[in-house]
Amino acid sequence: MRFGIIPFLLLAIPIAEIAAFIAVGQWIGIFPTLLGIVITAIIGSILLRRQGLATLNAIRREIDAGRVPGRELVHGLMIALAGVLLMTPGYVTDTLGFLLFIPALRDSAWHFLRQHVVLVASSSIFERQGQPRPGPSSRPRPRSGPNVVDLDSEDYHVHRE
Repeated sequence: MRFGIIPFLLLAIPIAEIAAFIAVGQWIGIFPTLLGIVITAIIGSILLRRQGLATLNAIRREIDAGRVPGRELVHGLMIALAGVLLMTPGYVTDTLGFLLFIPALRDSAWHFLRQHVVLVASSSIFERQGQPRPGPSSRPRPRSGPNVVDLDSEDYHVHRE
């Protein structure tokens, strides 16, 4: 997504929410409209907990199997975004949030991202478990920026004088 669209969305989404509140309020009344917002927030929190915990378990299984949990991480991110959208009052954000809870839509987004984003796994996760690092290791990674040395707490100590 281009970053130039973000200011437009910051203006368009609240306007759409206001229009949706007015339309729904005229159709079913003010109190059912407000009750609908509260109910969708409650349903959203229940869905967030169920699917979020299932996704965390799937991530753990993938890591334990020595695989990079790319798909599961993307699903987790989309579930978290869905939860935020459902906790935000409004019918437009609720609709977007409920759509993100549909696994088929998340899979479509994952396939799109997989073609356009490269995942790089840290080898330390797999080395601690005595498993080989997944993925192609013969391809050299491009060097950019300063050299970084990643140390665990047992790999260094501080000398105090």
